[in-house]
Amino acid sequence: MKISYNWLKSLIEIKELPEEIGKLLTGTGLEVEGIEEIESVKGGLKGFVVGEVLTCEPFMVKEKQLSLTTVDIGAETPSTIVCGASNVRAGQKVIVATLGTTIYFADGKSFTIEKRKVYGYPSEGMICAEDEIGIGTSHEGILVLDTDLPNGTPAARYFLLEPDFQIEIGLTPNRADAASHFGVARDLKAVLGREIKLPSIEKFATAEQKTDFQVILENTEACPRFCGLEIQGITVKESPEWLKKSLQAIGLNPISNIVDITNYICHTLGQPMHAFDADEVKGKNIVVRVPEKGTKFVTLDGVERTLSGYDLMVCNAEEPMAIAGVFGGQKSGIKSTTKNIFLEVAYFSPVWVRRTATFHGLKTDASFRYERGTDPNMPPFAIRLAALLVQELAGGKILDSVIDNYPTPIENLTITVKHKNINRLIGKNLEDELIHRILESLDIKVLSDDAYEMTVSVPPYRVDVTREADVIEEILRIYGFDNIELSENLQADYLSSFPDKDADKLQMRLIELLAANGFNEIQTLSITKPAYNEAVQSIAKGGQVTLLNPLSEELSVMRQSLLLTGMESVAYNINRRQKDLKLFEFGRSYFTKQDEGQEKKYKESKHLGLWLTGNQQNETWLSANTPVAFHDLALAVQKVLKSMKVNKFDTQEANAGIFQYGLTYLINKKPVVSLGLVKSSIAKLAEVKQAVFYADFDWDFLLKQYSEKVAYVEIPKFPEVRRDLSLVIDTITTFEQVSAIAYKVERNLLKAVNVFDIYEGEKLGEGKKSYSVSFTLLDKEKTLTDDSIDKTMQRLIAAYEKELGAIIRK
Repeated sequence: MKISYNWLKSLIEIKELPEEIGKLLTGTGLEVEGIEEIESVKGGLKGFVVGEVLTCEPFMVKEKQLSLTTVDIGAETPSTIVCGASNVRAGQKVIVATLGTTIYFADGKSFTIEKRKVYGYPSEGMICAEDEIGIGTSHEGILVLDTDLPNGTPAARYFLLEPDFQIEIGLTPNRADAASHFGVARDLKAVLGREIKLPSIEKFATAEQKTDFQVILENTEACPRFCGLEIQGITVKESPEWLKKSLQAIGLNPISNIVDITNYICHTLGQPMHAFDADEVKGKNIVVRVPEKGTKFVTLDGVERTLSGYDLMVCNAEEPMAIAGVFGGQKSGIKSTTKNIFLEVAYFSPVWVRRTATFHGLKTDASFRYERGTDPNMPPFAIRLAALLVQELAGGKILDSVIDNYPTPIENLTITVKHKNINRLIGKNLEDELIHRILESLDIKVLSDDAYEMTVSVPPYRVDVTREADVIEEILRIYGFDNIELSENLQADYLSSFPDKDADKLQMRLIELLAANGFNEIQTLSITKPAYNEAVQSIAKGGQVTLLNPLSEELSVMRQSLLLTGMESVAYNINRRQKDLKLFEFGRSYFTKQDEGQEKKYKESKHLGLWLTGNQQNETWLSANTPVAFHDLALAVQKVLKSMKVNKFDTQEANAGIFQYGLTYLINKKPVVSLGLVKSSIAKLAEVKQAVFYADFDWDFLLKQYSEKVAYVEIPKFPEVRRDLSLVIDTITTFEQVSAIAYKVERNLLKAVNVFDIYEGEKLGEGKKSYSVSFTLLDKEKTLTDDSIDKTMQRLIAAYEKELGAIIRK
């Protein structure tokens, strides 16, 4: 946000230099990011001085009259200057550009004054016209001054050019109250103890003529207050220099007197406003309502926009005229021919303005302020001040009185603050008188105070002060953070504990591991489509989190799984001919929980997602393409688990809601990761046609399994043996059934049963799948012989063939 130093000085007495003001503002929490000097006239009139023409001798060159002059510019000797202006005379006071001065023209061109000969006569400067000085556009002769200033006086002093400075403030979203020169002045008032001097509206008066305008609020939630005023007989023209320079000092381009006044009010008071061409308001009705979805509307920039059905609009009796709090309409805007205007100054709900501005991708000075929250008590003052400026700069008469539609006034917020909490959080005992003085300087009134607590009244424009801690922060920032000495009394309350300091290290370790194995990290939006959440309901941990102010109908919920937002990245790359992908993401999913009789609670959990698709190895002269398979993903998953010191886990078949086939690894019967081939119907939602393998780690649960401690067990005296079987079984058969049969057949020697590969395909036949299962055998008393191993495996095969109808793949 840009603030003009001189503009600020018009609202509060400032003796300090811009740099000192910058430090004071930063100390109050309004961080000053930079201070830049602003030249109201390019070059700052450096080298221009007041001079006096001592002699003037005309001479002719090719039928053109020139003058050879001597000019006193305050130097030891007069300067000889050849002048081509017809109005130059001896005895005149003029503006002289001395040697070395740069002249800047409106077309961007410039030149530097040098000593040279003009038609044989020496010339040591230039007597200037308005456009050559940079204060006007006239080139009809030199500028003749009416002044007694000494010769050699800098021209900047004659024109009363005061240097200005642009102060860049990094305004935080919570400080909506400071989004104007008045708002910044309020903080300086509190710090410096000086009074604010707002422009006077005492001369505001209206004509006896009644206005025909009516204001109708159909949605008082979205527009609690609306002020309007009709002014007739105005003239749209260029703004005066003071107004243009004020706007230019903060980076705005002057447009016309009426539009410039609305911008001036916005940046002075922090109150956006809009001016309508009154003759374009059909029915003389101002109706604040929400038009139907699909309604077309052309904004001031000439773009036709389609309304969402949630857009608050300022309408006339028949059609919309402006997007409330965001952008005006082309048809009802101010034109050079406008003679009658209707001024709008309103208080719009931040929620409604933010939603509309985001939906249409519009960010304006008005929406910037309305989204954060403006002062509902400011419209009456702002509209009167604007009307006075219109009368001063554009003429016209104000009809009737201000229309002020405010059905339900917004009251001050009452907060109770305990003295012990002030001293505890600040770490220093402040005197009650000082605390009262600070709060009163911030327009926070102390309603009552006793030995234990005080009750304060907070004005509505302080949208960031809603609780006890906020009031204490206000006391502290004005008292000065630098004035607090660290002591044993200083305490702090934390909303949440610091995260495990090892979590980031472990996450970085896995990032490096995955990157070393060819994976690329992605980051996707947490906001997603409702259809995506519907598709993953089978793995959702709770209810859906719906946004109050969605970016659009498509992006209106928080994701419940990383799967489909990651699939969008897969689709993006595939569409750009990058089909062989290994991606991973650390991200959060969001859900709600509601126990019986309890309020709904919002929850989030962190996950690690892996996506594999395309070829594991591309075609070479030695080998064909090798598509990624389930075991490639399983290998990556096991590397992650091993890195997290997880070596033992159980397996079961993965959730069939999102996987065509897959596995879930469990620790103490709780899933730590699920992996498998994503169903084609799920992939199609993200417009992905090729096979994608996906793994979803419960990162929060996985973190709890990590331990730096190493558990040691006695090394077995006899070696363990692993044997594998590939079983073709019915699709409905679960891994639990396979595992249970194995342990029933061999209780003594069998130590572990795991699936290390799954396959489904046309070669197996409809309704069939293949499990590749490993069996770990160990006899603690003796070394296993081939004969005993073979007998065990034969018993397992027989059991699978009998109970599951399994076919053993050779």
